Amino acid sequence: MDYLWAFLVGGGICVIGQILLDVAKLTPAHVLSIFVVSGAVLDGFSLYDKLIKFAGAGATVPITSFGHSLLHGAMEQAQDHGFIGVSIGIFQLTSAGIASAILFGFLVAVFFKPKG
Repeated sequence: MDYLWAFLVGGGICVIGQILLDVAKLTPAHVLSIFVVSGAVLDGFSLYDKLIKFAGAGATVPITSFGHSLLHGAMEQAQDHGFIGVSIGIFQLTSAGIASAILFGFLVAVFFKPKG
């Protein structure tokens, strides 16, 4: 049953993104920003943790989880270290994803010729 809920929630998030692309005619960058901000807002109201508990990977794999991780880490470290803890917490939970994006972006740029 866990797989079914993960599939339905993750698929639902993807359907919302596709509707935003097709119907609202938003660019992929706009949809990405909307999802990251919505993940952060849901985490601010303590709703995203409940969604993760319910759907598992269906809620942690989409980009909305990145916004959740940014805000979650920032709030956690802000309680311990004050204002400077905000920047510490943001990078503590998301540094692996950011570093991977930079590394793979560099490797793709080195090995493949861009078109246009």
